[in-house]
Amino acid sequence: MSRKKTGKKGPSSTIALNKKARHDYFIEDRFEAGLSLQGWEVKSLREGRVQINESYVLLKDDEAWLFGVHITPLTSASTHVKTDPTRSRKLLLHRRELDKLIGAVERKGYALVPMALYWKKGRAKAEIALARGKQSHDKRATEKDRDWKRQKERLLRGR
Repeated sequence: MSRKKTGKKGPSSTIALNKKARHDYFIEDRFEAGLSLQGWEVKSLREGRVQINESYVLLKDDEAWLFGVHITPLTSASTHVKTDPTRSRKLLLHRRELDKLIGAVERKGYALVPMALYWKKGRAKAEIALARGKQSHDKRATEKDRDWKRQKERLLRGR
């Protein structure tokens, strides 16, 4: 017998999204990276106590590091562990991916921006994007296109 899936959805695997990144950058390419975390950080991620709006990725010594992510420690975390909510965290990438990112950032002037944090097979993953910065006139044009699409949908719905 085959079972049909019910309409109920399980818990979302997304931990945090960086919505501001789409507004500030043109996204060129995306990469999935693992995160090197401590135990209390994993517990806080499971509770959803993380902010990635002001975060960024730096490449130094042929490694990728995630800066500016604020993981709020739980009050029930162990008392003998010294928690630092904004410490830098190492991103785990393949050597080939790192070489591609280093070349794009150093030669072509791209930026590395964290887009999302999510769970995959019980492990915390970060989606980072190779991005080009938008200028203010680009942001206005994007907003104008979005408003036009919204207005067009309203007109078509009214028929």
